[in-house]
Amino acid sequence: MSVNRRLAAILSADVVGYSRLMGTDEAGTLERLKALRAEAIDPVIAAHGGRIVKLMGDGTLVEFASVVGAVDCAVEIQHAVAEANGALAEDQRIVFRIGVNLGDVIIDGDDIYGDGVNVAARLQEIAEPGGVCLSGSVYDQVKGKVEAAFENLGEREVKNIAEPVRVYRVVAAGDTADAMTQSTHSPPLPDRPSIAVLPFVNMSGDPEQEYFSDGITEDIITELSRFHSLFVIARNSSFHYKGQSPKIQDVGRDLGVQYVVEGSVRKAGNRVRVTAQLVETANGNHLWAERYDRDLEDIFAVQDELVGEIAAAVPGQLDATATQRARRKPVENLTAYDYVLRGEWLISQEFGSPEIRALFEKAIEIDPLCARAYTRLATWHAYSVYAHGASADEATQLARSLAEKAMGIDPNDPAVLGVAAGAYVMVGEHDLARRHIEKAISLNPNDYLVMLMASLTLAYLGDHEDALDWMRLVSRHDPYAGDAMREYYFDAYYMARRYEDAIGSIKGWHDPPPHMLAEIAAAYAQADRMDDARATVAKYRETRPAGDSGAEFVHAHVRMCARQEDADHWLEGYRKAGLDV
Repeated sequence: MSVNRRLAAILSADVVGYSRLMGTDEAGTLERLKALRAEAIDPVIAAHGGRIVKLMGDGTLVEFASVVGAVDCAVEIQHAVAEANGALAEDQRIVFRIGVNLGDVIIDGDDIYGDGVNVAARLQEIAEPGGVCLSGSVYDQVKGKVEAAFENLGEREVKNIAEPVRVYRVVAAGDTADAMTQSTHSPPLPDRPSIAVLPFVNMSGDPEQEYFSDGITEDIITELSRFHSLFVIARNSSFHYKGQSPKIQDVGRDLGVQYVVEGSVRKAGNRVRVTAQLVETANGNHLWAERYDRDLEDIFAVQDELVGEIAAAVPGQLDATATQRARRKPVENLTAYDYVLRGEWLISQEFGSPEIRALFEKAIEIDPLCARAYTRLATWHAYSVYAHGASADEATQLARSLAEKAMGIDPNDPAVLGVAAGAYVMVGEHDLARRHIEKAISLNPNDYLVMLMASLTLAYLGDHEDALDWMRLVSRHDPYAGDAMREYYFDAYYMARRYEDAIGSIKGWHDPPPHMLAEIAAAYAQADRMDDARATVAKYRETRPAGDSGAEFVHAHVRMCARQEDADHWLEGYRKAGLDV
């Protein structure tokens, strides 16, 4: 089936604070917005040859054959809207952000979609209220052809787009010359944790060691950029601060970031000490700090090790901070990202909670392109066989469908790939599980979710020692694991036939779910601790839901094993413990 494509200039416009305006005066806001479109926006679009593709409540998507026409239209719209707002009170003004991109679009009747459209929407999010942002492809076509100056905002990582996007701000004619050459505003914060890595300071007293400190910095930026959940400032913008001692608050304001990583490198003889710290730009709070001392037997191996340690630690701290914020927010103010964070926090406490399903479904309702929510919901449904006695066949079908939706949205997000691998192994799709976990590891071995899913997936694929290696990494980089994470540790040890380690990993878990009691009883039996096995089986029978024979759970658990000997290993443990399976 052929797909119709064409190159087009795309304008994406959105009302700033639309929910607030509607909450204050719904009827008045709608009336003013309709009047603004009819009198100040639609005529300008028509005059420049634009085609309104669709109106989306507070947003507008317009297609142009001419890139110059698109930029001229964007600038004129902002002037027209500013004039219309002149007579209104500040709390009644409707203000737009606009993004313009030149890119390939897919044609579907009167609609268009694809990366060309997505980039325009992300540029609109970067624009300041009343402002216009362009992609580098637009700037290259219009410089010298429109009555406006441009400010280079550098490369920006944008959501669901693989490569960084060159971003330019339009500075309309009549603005000060200063504004054309330097940033005079704070870029808006993105909808995910944003971070800049400042050049690590060479404390060695040897200018020739500058390459090592710069290399550490560049590699950390590269590794953090692998995390699709983070907005990472590109190298050129970060290295603008090299040789300076800027205030962290100024860096946050200038680059539009919530966090900064900074550090130093001191090399003496055959030893190196690297310090790193994570700072919140709004208040200067230090969220995390670490010191690394290493021998320099192989300088490149040491550099890789240090970068890996820092790149694995920082996102976990950011996730923990963002999760705490999301948990404190009132429900009516939550974004799709906040709902996902709340759901992931609950997973770490109680994997099978029905509230988790509701949180991920709400995230998808708000943002149907939130791949992370689809994969987490897929895992929840696969796990519902264990937690709620759900039909294994129905859960399998639903989990696979959700995982495939996620992969269709973002097939290159390591965390999405990792969680999809976990969902696939839980439904017995072993080849798909291996393919996805191997790709996830190749894209970002420092991602905590990739580590965790690698341990689970490889354990059930039969790669027991590799699974334990990944679990050791998880243990080092998981400062806030809840009881539910013990299940991952337990399974990795049991599958490796290390029963006492498996039993030790769940020590202190006071209220494990019924299916885990069956697994724990199997480990006791395999370790020849029959009194403990029988006591655990008795508790399992007491806590198992009425009418649940455990057959669905056993069927699903055995199906997870790629090797028959591992399936038999679980069945042997259950039978030794006295369970009818």
